[in-house]
Amino acid sequence: MLKTYTLEDCEKWDQIVRSFSDYDVYYLSGYVKAFQLHGDGTPVLFYYEDGDVKGINVVMKRDIARDEHFAERLPENTYFDFSTPYGYGGWLIENPKNKDTSSLFKKYCEHCRKYHIVCEFVRFHPLIKNHQEASSYYEVIPMGEVVAISLISPEAIWENFISQNRNKIRKSQKGDVRIFHSRSPEIYEVFHKIYDHTMEKDHAVDYYYFEREFYESVLMDLPENAQVFYAQIPDGTVIAASIMLAANGRMNYHLSGSLKEYNSLAPVNLLLYKAALWGCANGCKTLYLGGGVGSEEDSLLTFKKSFNKKETERFYIGKKIFDMDMYQKLVDMRQEEIAMIRETSYFPAYRVKN
Repeated sequence: MLKTYTLEDCEKWDQIVRSFSDYDVYYLSGYVKAFQLHGDGTPVLFYYEDGDVKGINVVMKRDIARDEHFAERLPENTYFDFSTPYGYGGWLIENPKNKDTSSLFKKYCEHCRKYHIVCEFVRFHPLIKNHQEASSYYEVIPMGEVVAISLISPEAIWENFISQNRNKIRKSQKGDVRIFHSRSPEIYEVFHKIYDHTMEKDHAVDYYYFEREFYESVLMDLPENAQVFYAQIPDGTVIAASIMLAANGRMNYHLSGSLKEYNSLAPVNLLLYKAALWGCANGCKTLYLGGGVGSEEDSLLTFKKSFNKKETERFYIGKKIFDMDMYQKLVDMRQEEIAMIRETSYFPAYRVKN
């Protein structure tokens, strides 16, 4: 049995997701709603159940005709593709008796072909490691390193930081930086300004700027899961802030920003330390930090590694083409543009940016 759910049935959606022992916040309806508002597509939950085997997959369904490169070149509401919502996802499967899962993927592929889903791009969850179950059905590709903090105890958290990081945290505390957390609408407004300021300084592309309705959705649709941790100095100025998400014992460093002129106070170092302590005290097992920009070995990854000197995890993506003929036709429609773009590994290739 393979069923699909939309946000019109969000209560049933979340009931199904929470029935899985390994779920994370990325699978919840309230999480994907914000990204629908951001223009990422229509969220769909797939739910499979057959005896002891059950699985879920959350995707953003995108009308290919609405891509700027295919405007007036394809009929609307005809051809689609899937992508994991911003963050992580992929099939989450519970199979206590280790039965064959080929029926699940067979029915899923049949559904996708029937409803003209051309292909799917997946960002598998690095801590759940659900790429392993899907490796026979997707092209699974290892990407960069990612970092998580173990929250087993306050002592373990501190011991796992490199000494330079611990020194920065001490310096931040001596500089009278204080860390607070809140769910108030006002702090989301403050976060919005700091985050946009950070994106401007980093020359981020348009996608990484979010409108007010996005933040309102995070506030209202994830009431038990989302909050803002922020660093404040004695004059009341908020100098760094992060949206943290938590669900099912998993805490996630979601979006973050800081005022560059206060970097010498190391507010983000202290913020992450205090957030980790909060997570430990409130039953979370890990605080996931992520990796470098575009899975690169960069300064951001180096910073995150300073919070876990013992080990890193590996991030995997997945590619699946359900309709090869249509996929190739779409690629052919953009062949001249694609030939001029060096980044040929982009998937799906027909959505590569100019």
